[in-house]
Amino acid sequence: MHHSRLSTLVIDCHVDNLDIATAFWSQALGKPVASPDQDGDGRYAELQTAADEPLILLQKVDHPSRVHLDIETDDLDAEVARLEGLGAQRVAFVRERWWVMEAPSGHRFCVVGPQRKTIGPHLNRWG
Repeated sequence: MHHSRLSTLVIDCHVDNLDIATAFWSQALGKPVASPDQDGDGRYAELQTAADEPLILLQKVDHPSRVHLDIETDDLDAEVARLEGLGAQRVAFVRERWWVMEAPSGHRFCVVGPQRKTIGPHLNRWG
């Protein structure tokens, strides 16, 4: 048995400087900036959300701006296999930590490990 849930709304930003996008989305969504430079490389910023809300992450990207979802799981292989069984396809394994997937609808999303200390609430149990 493994578990998964919607983890993160990722705002992909095709920009030179993520600070402007972070300020905009922080004000637009009424969420303070939790971390303006999450990994110290200028590629990720996080907005503050409540413990029972999805995380909101801004990501500096080279592709056109869009929004994608992250699904977190306590068993990456099992969740990827489950989603493949539903028709998703693997696109890329990134930093040996998460999978970029593509839904049958053409939407890209990521399958990641746990993003918070506990993977609940709103947890799905599979298997």
